Formats: sequence, structure tokens, C-alpha cells
Amino acid sequence: MDTIWIILIILAALVLLFFLVTFLCFFVTFYGWKDPRRVDEEFDLPPGKIYEPFYPVMRQWMRELHAIPFEEVCTTSFDGLKLYGKYYECAPGAPIELMFHGYRGNAERDLCGGVQRCFALGRSALIVDQRTSGKSGGKVISFGINESRDCHSWVEFMIDRFGPEVQIILTGISMGAATVMIAAGQSLPDNVIGALADCGYTSAEAIIKKVIRQIHLPANLLYPVVKLSAKLYGRFDLEEFSPIDSMKQCTIPIIFAHGEADDFVPCSMSRENYEACTAPKAIFTVPGAGHGLSFPVDKEAYLKALQNFSYQTTSTH
Repeated sequence: MDTIWIILIILAALVLLFFLVTFLCFFVTFYGWKDPRRVDEEFDLPPGKIYEPFYPVMRQWMRELHAIPFEEVCTTSFDGLKLYGKYYECAPGAPIELMFHGYRGNAERDLCGGVQRCFALGRSALIVDQRTSGKSGGKVISFGINESRDCHSWVEFMIDRFGPEVQIILTGISMGAATVMIAAGQSLPDNVIGALADCGYTSAEAIIKKVIRQIHLPANLLYPVVKLSAKLYGRFDLEEFSPIDSMKQCTIPIIFAHGEADDFVPCSMSRENYEACTAPKAIFTVPGAGHGLSFPVDKEAYLKALQNFSYQTTSTH
């Protein structure tokens, strides 16, 4: 009898340990907690040594952004979340970039310079807080899976709000680029004329395994636990879609951007996405630019690459 009880206690302890490990993986990777760290009292600047040299220009961009009139907008996701964004109009009837920020970021912090870039190109901008971020609802980050569905919700909102003739360009940085690429591999209204994917990864599996290896843990052993935690607590399949697979079905023109010194999402991932893309495409990389810093490092080259890229296509989608 004592032996049976010992076995049962061991089994119960193993089950408890299993659920604790999976929940920890979920909380660290997918739960949308707000980062309390602030590097500046006035502005929400990204923490990290690679960003520090760019704090002055980021502060200036945010000051400029605060001076630009905007309209706060809101839509509802497929699963009932309220999603918020800000619309900045360059000119009536101008094409509008629908812009998505990165993992654990927010619209103003990650996309403030993007609004000025849009204006320089004669485009309006709608920057959105992805689910879990800013004013938007939700508690689970899904690495572009559910966020790509939110992208479709925003496209429908824009057509209703701005009319059937509105031209939309999908734009994303980091996880926002994954969001955009996954959406671009699905059926979209003709209003969506193209996309910009800046420093996006090839798949959630690839980037998660890369981060696991960086912290010196066994990626092949731990990744299945991370994937299971998404199912158990997040109620989504981490491998339902991937950017690189979506590129094989993309029908809208897409331009890829990436910093060559990116040590978080390797520049090679954008090259892989570019090679997989079946639509009209272009790619440019910026020497010396870290993660998400291609535009701050070389604004002129970035603008020139976008100006030279054509969103004209004979494909239907």
C-alpha cells in the first residue's frame, strides 16, 4: 500500500510540474502583460542598448506625431475584442498604410517615424495597437496567427470608413511584418494594393527556437512544450499559419526590408521570405541596422526603395 501511495504522489508531482512548466512557458511567451519599464518619463522608448543612439530622433518623431491631428478609430475582432488605432491623414483620397507594430510593442512607440515616412511618400497612415497592446483588448499574443485575422477586420473597417475606392497598403515591423505576411497569403479585397514587411521572421517556430537557443536551453526539447502551452492556455495553434508558407500563396506586391546587423530576427529570414514569395516583390537591406532600425539608420535609402517599388499588378486576389 505504501508503494502505491508513493507512486501516486510521484505521478501527481510530475503532472503538477508539467502544468507549471507549460504555464510558465505560456506566461513568458504569449501572455500580454504590459512592460512596466520606462527609459523616459515623457515618451515610451524601446529599452535596449541598440536603440539608445536613436532616442533623440525617436523623441523628435513622437513630438511631431503629437502635433499631427488624428482620428481615434476602433473595430471589433473576430473573437469580440475592441481594437484601437489612430488615423493620420496626409491628403484626402491618398493611399493609406495600415501599420502593425512588433511583439510587446505599441503603435506610437514602434510606428511614430512610420507616420512621417508615409507623409513623405504622399500616404496617410492608420497605426493600430495590436491585441494585448495599448488600448486594444486581449491577453494573448499569437505571433501573427490571430493578429492576421485582426488585419482582415481592419481592412473591412477601412473600406466601410473610407469608401470602396480606398487603396490600402499593409505594413508591419517584426511581429507586425509576420501579421501582414500571413494576411497577404489569404484572400483580400482588391483595395489592398500591396505590403511592406520590415524585419519579419519566417515562422513562429523558427524565431522561438532561435530565442531558446540564445538563452542556452535545448530548443528541440522545449519548443513542443511552448507550442502545447499556446494550445492549452491561449487556445490557438502556433503552427496554423507561418509567414514563409503564406508567401507561397501571396498575390499582392510586397517589398521586404531588413537591417543587416539584426541579431534578434536574422536578416536571412527576410531573404527566405523573399525567395518564397510568388507575387511581384523586392527586397532591400540596410548595412549596420539592428532590429527594427532600418529606417532610422538610412532614411534616404528606405524612402528611395519604397518610391521605386510599384504596387501595380495584374494579379487578382
